This record gives sequence, C-alpha cells and structure tokens, in this order.
Amino acid sequence: MRFGISKTLARALREQRKVVKLLEAALRPPRRTRSRKVPPGLETTAAFNTNPGRLAMKTFAPARLPKKPPLVVVLHGCGQSPESLDAAAGFSKLAKERGFVLLYPEQTRSNNSQRCFNWFRPSAVARDRGEVLSIKQMVEHACKRYRVDRQRIYLVGLSAGGAMTAALVANFPELFAGAAIVAGMPVGAARDVMSAVRAMKSGAPTPAAGWGSRIADISPARRSWPPISIWHGTADRVVNPTNAAASVDQWLEATGLDRGSGRIQKRPWGELHSWKGADGAELAFYSIAGLGHGLPVKVRGDLRSKDPFVLPADISAPAELMRAWGLSRL
Repeated sequence: MRFGISKTLARALREQRKVVKLLEAALRPPRRTRSRKVPPGLETTAAFNTNPGRLAMKTFAPARLPKKPPLVVVLHGCGQSPESLDAAAGFSKLAKERGFVLLYPEQTRSNNSQRCFNWFRPSAVARDRGEVLSIKQMVEHACKRYRVDRQRIYLVGLSAGGAMTAALVANFPELFAGAAIVAGMPVGAARDVMSAVRAMKSGAPTPAAGWGSRIADISPARRSWPPISIWHGTADRVVNPTNAAASVDQWLEATGLDRGSGRIQKRPWGELHSWKGADGAELAFYSIAGLGHGLPVKVRGDLRSKDPFVLPADISAPAELMRAWGLSRL
C-alpha cells in the first residue's frame, strides 16, 4: 500500500514540475535579444515600509519638476527589469519632458525565478497582503518624498505586470487617476501556476457569476473607478487574446458601463473600442492588429527594441497614455 501511495505522489510531483517548466518556457525571453545595457538614473530605495511582498523599489525623478508632480507607476513583465523596459520604452525620457516622477516596482528572483509578478497567487494580490500592499507602500513613499499630486497617480503594466495592474486597481481604485493593462489577464483568472498556464494559453473560463463578480468580491462597495485602458495584440502567442475580451467584460461589469453604448473606430494599427458613462466611467480597448506579446511603441527606420517585449507598431502606448492622462510637455 505504501509503495502505491509513493508512486502516486511521485507521479503528481513530476506532473507539477512539467507544468512549471511550461510556464517558464512560455515566459522566457529570446536570448539573442536580451539587452545588457542599463540606463542611468533609476534610484533604488532600500526601505520604504514593511514590504510584505519582498519587492524592490526603483524611482526616477527629473531635475525639473513642478511643485506637485504627477506619479507614473510602471510594472514590468516576466523576464524584464525596470532598466530593460525603461531603455526600450523611454518612460524616463517622457518623465523629463513632461515633469512627472517615475516609479518602477521590481520583482525579485527569490519571489519568482522568471521575475514575474505573482498575479496568480491569492496571497500576493490580497488587499492588505503580499505584492499589492508592497506596491501601495511604494506609492505612498514616493508621494511623501516627492510631494506628488495625489489626484494624478497613474499606473501601467505589461504582461504579468498588466495582470498585477488589474489587481491593484481592483484593490485600491481610489489611489489611481488612470490605469493601462497591456497584454495582461483579468482579475481572478487563476489561483496557482497550473491554472495560470491554462488561462494564458487557452483563455480563462468565465466565472458562473460573470467576470465582474471577481472585482465585486474585492471591492464590493466601490461605485466609481479610474479610466481604464486594455491593450492587446491579435497575434499574441503568450497570453491568448481571448483574455483581453475577458478583461473588457470584467471592467464593463465592474464599472456598470453598457456594452451596447460602446464605439468602435478603425485605425491604421487596428481597432479602438471605447465606452463612456454618464457618471464619468471610461473604458478603452486597443486591439492591435498583428502585434505579438508586448508593449507597442513607434520606432524610426530599422531601429528595433533590445527588449523582446517592447515591440514596433504603428501606435505608441507610452505616447498615447501621456495624451490620455493629460501629461503634457513642460
């Protein structure tokens, strides 16, 4: 009997290792495009509070700032670092031009071997626990240090960072004036590594009570939300684009927006779906034709990003977010 139980346990452990390897392989960036260049200017803050999620905090503050600057929080994807993402996407350059403080929470290898934010672990995304609380503490620290305008805090995340962005907005909607989920996942799409792999590959199954119920479970009394944009490429082979449709459903239900009131605009880069409510709620979905898994940016000539998850496109997400958030040049 004991021999039979041991065989069953060993088989289960082997299957779990296979699933973990599949997730790591799906999220591992191509070696040939990995960049080793580190842009100057990102400052590490060693201590900012209790930091229950054991994340690292990096910031960039331009020399020239208004009296009460805005704050932009950027969450990197798997296999990225704040430096690699910033070098390719140019957020620090935008911060200099437009006078805002930049905050990069960073995942550590001790938390996740691929440096993915653990959006699929309930303990990491619970309101007063784990990684979401660490990021909230970073925001509070940056607000005090740089005297940030608390009415102008914005959030954008890519891939696992996009999924974590959704979790942060669900937990702390009052903290942000705008948020962008890029190639991410709906809140509550997974509860462990195995369900995360399945959801990313094939699309997360719709909850019986609808996707909005996952938001209502977290913030049941919330009646207003910041403007939210969802970005996804139609050729994404890492996070199935059906997850973007699920995210749209989730935030339509959470915000109370009427799907039928939406507007679809054909653009050279794809389609823009947008909704606006009488109560001020706003949701936008950027469906980018032919884009793979990554953040879309405009590039000049034959220049290509050295970060494998920052991709050339006919639209620049960073520039479009600057416009949408009203972060104009100084």
